[in-house]
Amino acid sequence: MSHHITHQRLAELVGGELVQGDPEAVVTGLNSIAEAAPGEVTFLGNPRYLTALKSTRATAILVGPDFSEPMEGRALIRVSNPTFAFSSAIRHFGPPARDFMPGIHPSAVVSPKAVFDPQKVSIGPAAVIGDDVHIGDGTTIQASVCIGHGVRIGEDCLLHANCTIADRCVLGNRVTIHSGTTVGSDGFGYEFVKGRHVKIEQVGIVQLDDDVEVGACTSIDRARFGRTWIGAGTKIDNQVQIGHNVVTGKHCIIVSHVAIAGSARLGDYVTIAGQVGIGGHLEIASQVTLLARAGVTKNITEPGAYTGFPAKPLMEGRRMVAAHARMPEALDKIKELEKRLAALEARGNA
Repeated sequence: MSHHITHQRLAELVGGELVQGDPEAVVTGLNSIAEAAPGEVTFLGNPRYLTALKSTRATAILVGPDFSEPMEGRALIRVSNPTFAFSSAIRHFGPPARDFMPGIHPSAVVSPKAVFDPQKVSIGPAAVIGDDVHIGDGTTIQASVCIGHGVRIGEDCLLHANCTIADRCVLGNRVTIHSGTTVGSDGFGYEFVKGRHVKIEQVGIVQLDDDVEVGACTSIDRARFGRTWIGAGTKIDNQVQIGHNVVTGKHCIIVSHVAIAGSARLGDYVTIAGQVGIGGHLEIASQVTLLARAGVTKNITEPGAYTGFPAKPLMEGRRMVAAHARMPEALDKIKELEKRLAALEARGNA
């Protein structure tokens, strides 16, 4: 089936308005600004790419409401959010979605005590489903997924190959877990007794609410007791560590290489950029943004952006980082001033 589509039909597909270009001309594919070829559509999702856009070879461009640059010979489709709207073009031109195929692969190991409708659940090769597991309709469990006993999984979830959901954890509806991730690993808890580290029992669970997505190779530790709780709509990137009894609010964004220590609590709509570290038992208010490599050592009670180590409000944090960068130069100046002062004192005492 041909994926070709006219400019006018493309505008309708992405929910936009064709403000420039031939409505009947045809788009044959999509690509990035730099790599697009004639006949392809691209989008301007960030103003920093405006310079590159001026030399793009794309035939059609999705632009935002305020776009006003002259782009002769290009079809311009105005949309409210070019990045989001481009997803509709991806669905049109991209590979077809895999159909939901209910049933249990013969190589899967499924406890007879597991509760689900085999006509409404897909379980892939070599998957292991433990005792008393409940699986909602429409859920797909791919190859070699391991689900421990007593796990609860909601409807329309997607568990990618080789992820692990440990005993008694709870997943809401439409939860996505990517490969290599473990939900419910033991919390990191030890007591130093008689010269050795003695493990503290970790008997709580992890609860992921509706519409949570967790990237690849991330670890979410079970609570020591109670629950580690990820709020609805929160999106977690690859290679993130979330400690025992952490609670996040709704619709948070947690980017790769973030580490959140045990019992920290995040409000709603918290954004955490890459390589941020958050200390244990701290509280982060709703609508806080932590910029990359920030280190949080105290509670943050006010919304806003924070940066640096220890994390400070944005402008204060930037000054702190800038001052640290100038430190070698400042030390050299101090040494020079000390020499001049010593010389003046020597002349004064002569």
